[in-house]
Amino acid sequence: MQIGELSRATDTKVTTIRFYEEIGLLGQPVRTASGRRTYGLSDTDRLNFIRNARRLGFSIDEVRSLLALADQPERDCGDAANIAARHLADVEQRLRQLSALRDELAAMSAAGCCAKTMAECRVIQAIARPAV
Repeated sequence: MQIGELSRATDTKVTTIRFYEEIGLLGQPVRTASGRRTYGLSDTDRLNFIRNARRLGFSIDEVRSLLALADQPERDCGDAANIAARHLADVEQRLRQLSALRDELAAMSAAGCCAKTMAECRVIQAIARPAV
């Protein structure tokens, strides 16, 4: 298939496919005599893997590591589990940060602001306060 067909089959922009080729996540495609890229089922599977990993929030480096592991089917899966566990810890940390951010914004919004000028605005004052 050509790049446009791969794009449609995986719901991936052509520019993204080219980017993944450029950084080595996807191999360089076979080219026709006229220079057009051609792809096979293995490219579709690999691109779907990359897209799913990115959807789950794995970084490019993590995806690269996971792909390298997937390319060694007899290898123990402990390394993949470790990558997933580290990623989960990162996600949980971000959730804690987002929860704290939500609480802070809710407190600012709940306080309301009846000031007539920005100089007296409680929202602006709360944002200007140093973080604790």
